[in-house]
Amino acid sequence: MSVTTTLLLAAFTGLFTGAGLIIAIGPQNVFVLRQGISGAHVAPVIAVCIVSDIVLITAGTVGLGTAVAAHPGIVTVAKVVGGAYLVVLGLAAARRAWRPTESSLTNDDAGRNRGMWAALGTALALTWLNPHTYLDTVLTLGSIANSHSDARWAFTVGACVASLVWFLALGLGARKVAPMFASVRAWRILDAVIALVMVGLGVGLVAMS
Repeated sequence: MSVTTTLLLAAFTGLFTGAGLIIAIGPQNVFVLRQGISGAHVAPVIAVCIVSDIVLITAGTVGLGTAVAAHPGIVTVAKVVGGAYLVVLGLAAARRAWRPTESSLTNDDAGRNRGMWAALGTALALTWLNPHTYLDTVLTLGSIANSHSDARWAFTVGACVASLVWFLALGLGARKVAPMFASVRAWRILDAVIALVMVGLGVGLVAMS
């Protein structure tokens, strides 16, 4: 097998493996979807998610995953802090679903009114305070990347491309379904689903710590 073929196989393996892990429903994806539907600071939020994934995937490839695995206490703390944060966000979504206000609807979505920095802060927190992010990117993808020896960076590039394509598609594609959220009822349903996902994941993380 030629070097080129080996690198291409590693890259495609990274692409599909990364996609399988990144596309799974999680708080980060839910947040990007909501921002995309509302049209609030979509590009900056997408950029934060993509850059964060690239940094974490690369860190796993250079060996950070081994260091994290050697100190399980770090993962435990991350689960408690991240789980608590997700529960808080879930309760906020539940409140919006139960008692919606004008600022939580369609083009006047709260994500737009709270400002870009608050939206970016939420995106960063949902990425860096979520222990599943480290398990998927640093540990899992990092371990698989290093199993490809000299082709590990080709695998890494493939996994990073998966993140790039997914978040662009999710954030920008969400505008296609925005007309469906022209009613109060639609936003209440979306926020109710968000609340269930956030609280469920948060409680699960705390319980596993």
